[in-house]
Amino acid sequence: MMATLTVWRFPTATGADEALEILKRLQRQEVIKVEDGAVVSWPADARKPRTRHLGDMTGMGALGGAFWGFLLGAIFFVPVLGMAAGAASGALGGHLANLGIDDAFVQQVREKVTPGTSAVLVLTTDAVLDRIRPEFEGRHAELIRTNLSADEEARLREAFTEGR
Repeated sequence: MMATLTVWRFPTATGADEALEILKRLQRQEVIKVEDGAVVSWPADARKPRTRHLGDMTGMGALGGAFWGFLLGAIFFVPVLGMAAGAASGALGGHLANLGIDDAFVQQVREKVTPGTSAVLVLTTDAVLDRIRPEFEGRHAELIRTNLSADEEARLREAFTEGR
């Protein structure tokens, strides 16, 4: 089963927390399996977003905080480092691309998750999309998605799975 790295973006700083409750319910109903995830909330008056790992929703084999720190750092914090970080961000971007997360995906998230918004980033399998979409209607959620091949998912897990 192919893993999907999904980002749902919300037009408010609290929308992601509300969506998380929906995801938890859908997971209990076995409509989706959340392998791992993180929440980003960016209050309008904040310089940078607040992030947190969803360790409570995920089980064994979760990628853990290292992956989410790496990905969220690549999306939100690397550009702040200035010109000297250009080479480092290129290396970082190349590494993410090897894991099935291309620059276009990173750029799209960076452009859309801005002050006053929030997002849920989840690595999922076994999603029944026809049953998930209606749950998000009326919430102004914008879906940004990338699918990972079996090889990319294996490389991702090899690089980031934390021992438990």
